[in-house]
Amino acid sequence: MDFYAIEDRDAIRSSWNIFPPSRLEAARLGFPISCLYSPLKRKTFQCPYEPILCKACRSVLNPYCSIDFRSKIWVCPLCLQRNQFPPHYSEINEVKLPAELIPDYSTVEYVLPRAPTAHPIFLYVIDTCLLEEAEMSALKDSILMSLSLLPENSLVGLITYGANVQVHELAFESCPKSFVFRGNKETTAQQLQTLLGLQNRPGAQYTAPAPIGPGQPQVRPARNRFLLPLSECEFTIETILEELQCDPQKVKTDQRPLRCTGAAVSLAVSLLESTYPNTGARIMLFTGGPTTEGPGLVVSASRTEQMRAHFDIQKDEAKHYTSACKYFEGLGTRAAQNGHAIDIFACSLNQVGLAEMRELLKKTGGQVVMADSFATPVFKESFKMIFTRDEKGDLSMCFNGTLDVIMSKELKVCGAIGHLSSLSKKGPAVSETEIGIGETTSWKAPSLDSNSSYAFYFDVVNQHSNPIPAGQRAIIQFLTQFQNCKGQRIVRVTTVAHAWADMSQGNTQPNLSFDQEAAAVLMARWVVFRAESEEYSNSLNWLDKTLIRLMQRFAEYQKDNPASFRLPPNISLFPQFMYYLRRSHVVQIFNNSPDETTYKRYLLMKENTANSMIMIQPALEAFNLTTIADAANPSRPALLSATSIQHDAILLLDTFFEVVVHHGKQIADWRNQGYHNQPEFEHLKRLLEAPKEYSQGILKGRFPQPRYIECDQHSSQARFLLALVDPDVTHQQGLYGPPGGAQAVITEDVSLSVFMDFLKKLTVQG
Repeated sequence: MDFYAIEDRDAIRSSWNIFPPSRLEAARLGFPISCLYSPLKRKTFQCPYEPILCKACRSVLNPYCSIDFRSKIWVCPLCLQRNQFPPHYSEINEVKLPAELIPDYSTVEYVLPRAPTAHPIFLYVIDTCLLEEAEMSALKDSILMSLSLLPENSLVGLITYGANVQVHELAFESCPKSFVFRGNKETTAQQLQTLLGLQNRPGAQYTAPAPIGPGQPQVRPARNRFLLPLSECEFTIETILEELQCDPQKVKTDQRPLRCTGAAVSLAVSLLESTYPNTGARIMLFTGGPTTEGPGLVVSASRTEQMRAHFDIQKDEAKHYTSACKYFEGLGTRAAQNGHAIDIFACSLNQVGLAEMRELLKKTGGQVVMADSFATPVFKESFKMIFTRDEKGDLSMCFNGTLDVIMSKELKVCGAIGHLSSLSKKGPAVSETEIGIGETTSWKAPSLDSNSSYAFYFDVVNQHSNPIPAGQRAIIQFLTQFQNCKGQRIVRVTTVAHAWADMSQGNTQPNLSFDQEAAAVLMARWVVFRAESEEYSNSLNWLDKTLIRLMQRFAEYQKDNPASFRLPPNISLFPQFMYYLRRSHVVQIFNNSPDETTYKRYLLMKENTANSMIMIQPALEAFNLTTIADAANPSRPALLSATSIQHDAILLLDTFFEVVVHHGKQIADWRNQGYHNQPEFEHLKRLLEAPKEYSQGILKGRFPQPRYIECDQHSSQARFLLALVDPDVTHQQGLYGPPGGAQAVITEDVSLSVFMDFLKKLTVQG
C-alpha cells in the first residue's frame, strides 16, 4: 500500500488504512484507528460556489456518493440519506460531472460567494525591557521589515510595554500619542472600552473616516483610531518604532526589570475582541524575558528567586506556576473564541515563561520562535518566513478556522490532538472514549498554514454480531473553513474511504495496512499530551505497555522463547522509532528547561509526518572522501549510532531544532593545518564545503529556522550529537571506543540492541 501517494492526494496519513469491522476486532489491534490531517498542505481545485450539503448529516457532496442521474438525486454515503440536487445541477450526467463528484478530486475547496470580511489584522506587542540598545535596534529592524511585507490593506496596531503598557493611537498624526495602563493590575475588556472610547458596536468592517463638513476634520469611529490600514498609518508607526527606546526604569544589579507581559497580552486580547470579534487577527508578542510584574507573574523581580525548573514543577514548589498558567489559559480561551491567533517570539539567554504561556499558543495555533537574541539568524529568518507569499502573491497564512469531522455510523470520534480548542459540538458521533480534545466533532483553529497538522482518533462502534455488507466502506469527511488574507471565506472538504477488513482471512489485511511512520507520530502526540497532564513516569510506563501490546499483536513468537521473536516488514521499524522517541527531547525533560520542553513539544504537535519523524528519530548524513566523488549526491545516510562517528568523516545531524555539522578528529586536524587551502588538496576543500551546502538547503526551507552548530570530535559542542546517537559503543569498552575508530559514548542509557532484547523478553512472556 502506497501511503505516500495517499498523503500527496489528500494530505492524510492513517495508522490503519483498512479498518476492523467491529468494536471487538478494533480493541484487539493494540493501537486506535487514527490519522494525521494537514488541511492546507497542498493546493487543490477551487469551486466558486456554495457546497451542496446533505440535509440529514450536513456532509458535503463527494465522489463516494451514489447518483441517480435521471431523477437528479444523490445518496449520502455517510448516513444513506437521499437528497435532491439543486436546479443549477440539472444538466449533470455520467460524462458531465461537477468537480466534487470526480474521483480524483476527493479534496476540493469552495470559495464562498459572500462579501469579504475585514482584511487580516496584525497587532504588534513589543517588550521594551531589553537590556541592550543593540537588541532593541535589531528587533525594530525586523518589525520595520515585516511592515514592508504586509498587504497595504492589512489593519495594523501597536502596543509597547515595560513596567507599564502603552496602547498607541495611530490615527493621531500630529505627534505620537498613546494611552498608558498600569502594569501591576489587569484591565478588563469593559474598562478598556470605557477608557479608549470603544463603546461603539464592534463590527468586522473597517470604516473609512469621513468629513462632517467643508473644511472640518475627519471623524473616525473610536476603534479605527488604534487599528488602521497599513497604507494610512505606515509613516506613523515607522516614526514610533524609530523613536522607541528601552524602558527607562532603573534596575538594580540584584533585581530583574519590571516586565508586565501578562497585562500587555490581556490588553491586546481585549482590544481585538472589543473591535473585531470573530475576525482573522494575529497578536504578535515580542518578549525578551519573564513576566515580573502584574498578572501572569512568572518570577519575582528579585534575583534571589530562581526561575522554576522541571523539578520545581513536579514537586509543586514553583509558587507562581499554577496561577500564571491559569491566567494565560483564560486569555488563550478568549482569543480562540474570537478567532484571534497569538504568536510568541521569545529571544533571551534565560527563560521567558513560555511554559506558563503555552496555552496562548496551543488554543490559538500561533507561531512560536525561541532564540538567544533578536539579532540571531534564527529569529530574523524565521520571522521573515512568516510573511512568505504563494504563487498568486498572497500571504500563505490563513485565519479564523474551524475543523469539523463527519463519519460513517460505524465510527465515532474520540478526539483530536493539535493546536485546537473545542467548540463543544456534541452528538451521536462522539465516542465515550476520550483521547486528546474530545467530546466534540468540531474544533476552532484561529491560525492555519501549510505545516499545520492535526491528529484525529476514532473508535469502531459496530457490534461483532452485526456484519458489514460486502463492498461497503468507512467514510470520513473533514470540513475546514477559514478566512484567507483577502477576507474570503474558504471551505476545504476532504473525503476519504477505507475498506472494512475481511476477518475470515485472519489479521492479514489490517496488518498489511499499518503505517508505522504515521503510527509513531500519532503515538508521540498521544504520549506528549498525556505527559502534560500526568506524572512523567506514568506516561513513559503507558508508552512501554502500549508498545508491548502492539508487539504481541503483530509479532510471531513462541511463548517464553525470545529467540523466536519475528516482526513483519511493515512494523519492523516501529520499536526503533519508540526507542528514539523515549530518548528524544519531546519526551525526556532531563537537561532541558521547561521553556525548551514546551517549545519542542509545541512544534511536534504542529508539524506533519515527515518533520515529526525527524524530531523522533533525527536524520544523520555522512560525508567522507569517498562519498564526495559523486558531485550530485555527496553524502550517504548513516545509522544514528555511535559506530557512525569516525575520525575521517564529517557527520550532519538534523534534529529539526538544530543542524549539527560534526568533524571527525582527522578531518579537523587537516582543516586546522590549512591543507584545504592548498591546490593539491582541492578534494579536502570540497569535503569541508559539502556539509555546509547541504545544511543551507535545510535552513532555508524550514520554519522555525534551526540553530546551526559546527563542532569537532571531542569538543564540548559534540554533545549535541553524542546525546542522541544510539550508545552501542560506551565507555565500558574503552574511553575512545573499540578498534576501528568509533567513539565511545559516556552514558548510562541502554542501547537499541539491549532495548530490543528486553522488548522481546517482555513480549513473549505475555
